[in-house]
Amino acid sequence: MPSRTFLNWYRRADYTAYAFNTRPVSRNPCQKPFVFYLSKASLDPFTNQTVSEYLRHRVPHPLCKWKMADPTTVDRVKVYKKPDPHLWERSPRRNCCRILDSKKKGSMVVHVGVCMEGEISEI
Repeated sequence: MPSRTFLNWYRRADYTAYAFNTRPVSRNPCQKPFVFYLSKASLDPFTNQTVSEYLRHRVPHPLCKWKMADPTTVDRVKVYKKPDPHLWERSPRRNCCRILDSKKKGSMVVHVGVCMEGEISEI
């Protein structure tokens, strides 16, 4: 979800005017987002999947107490996605993400694909 680091065309700060959700910029340094940059992308001809890899921008983060797995341990995200030529024929036109087991330490693997029964896609 993008931060509200921009304003819309209207003079009043109406954050509901966007076609996407935004979140307020937090003063708490532990709520500062982690930034990942696209490192490489390719098409695997054997599986017919796009494979993209993102590396975390290394900036100092404060020590925070997390109520979840520590996100500072993730340095690399690998995303797999098969082309879906029928995406525009379905409604809603959204895919779901699944976190897969990663064999490498400090790495996260995500598979993006058609939502299966019981999966939720949110706006």
